[in-house]
Amino acid sequence: MSRIIIIGGHGKVALLLAPLLAARGDDVVSLIRDESQSGDVTAAGAAPVVLSVEDADEDELAAAFTGADAIVWSAGAAGKGGPTRTNAVDREAAIRSINAALAAGVSRYVMVSWAGSHGDNPVAPDHPLRAYAMAKLDADRHLAASGLDWTIVGPGLLTLDEPTGQIDVGRVEGESSAPTSRANVAAVIAAVLAEPSSIGRVIPFRDGATPIANAVANVPIKLADLDH
Repeated sequence: MSRIIIIGGHGKVALLLAPLLAARGDDVVSLIRDESQSGDVTAAGAAPVVLSVEDADEDELAAAFTGADAIVWSAGAAGKGGPTRTNAVDREAAIRSINAALAAGVSRYVMVSWAGSHGDNPVAPDHPLRAYAMAKLDADRHLAASGLDWTIVGPGLLTLDEPTGQIDVGRVEGESSAPTSRANVAAVIAAVLAEPSSIGRVIPFRDGATPIANAVANVPIKLADLDH
């Protein structure tokens, strides 16, 4: 049994991930920003802890992480609050959580990013999601350089489709609009937490034809180069 902390525990992906982890015997703790979200988190099989990652400092996060075996970042500003809040959550809070994991001695860290997070210009400078794309890329690069046992999972365009249990791994040219069900994203996170060969890998993916366990065990190392 592993103790796994999900950051952004009331998000759609997190609420699908928690029961997968609980069903295999993991002890799941979900960080949430609002006490009113506790019922949904508990019903999903996780223990809710009210702690806003947007507001918490590194020491507070490290205290919350103490004793965990793995951290999963599944939080995000979701476009609310404009570029300022996007920067505060998707870049600054994510980086604080990575530093806090180091401080707490939690070596395993899984980041939920997006499939196009690489290179100097993941989207055009005038793209409406430019602030988000650059914030995620900065956080991803910080994680890759952190020395943690990290994995970055990068789904395409998120949908509410039913899980298929199958994905295709690989970058998408241009903007990543490849449909990816949130349920498959949750299954990918669960799979990488159980697959040591996924450490140090960036996994851009979309719904596809390869069983998830096989896909995450055979990710090309070249995809871990976020500079190109």
